[in-house]
Amino acid sequence: MALVFSLLQKLIQLYSYALIIYILMSWFPNARGTSIGQFFAKICEPYLEPFRRIIPPIGMMDISPIVAFLVLNFAQSGLSSVYRFLVS
Repeated sequence: MALVFSLLQKLIQLYSYALIIYILMSWFPNARGTSIGQFFAKICEPYLEPFRRIIPPIGMMDISPIVAFLVLNFAQSGLSSVYRFLVS
C-alpha cells in the first residue's frame, strides 16, 4: 500500500515539474514548436485547458497554471493525509 501512495506522489511531483517546464517554454520564442515543446503540450494542455476555460486571463497574464498547481498540491497533500490515516 505504501508503494502505491509513494508512486502516486512521485507522479504528481513529476507532472508538476513538467508543467513548470511547459509554462517556462512560453517565455522563449518558438520553444513550443519544437518536438520537446509538442511533447509537453500533449501531456500538459489536457490538464490546463479546463482551468483556462474557467479562469479568464487578467490582462496579458494567464493565471490558470497557478490554480492548476494549487490543485496538484492539494491532491498531493490529500494523498499524504489519506495514507497517514490508513497507516495509523
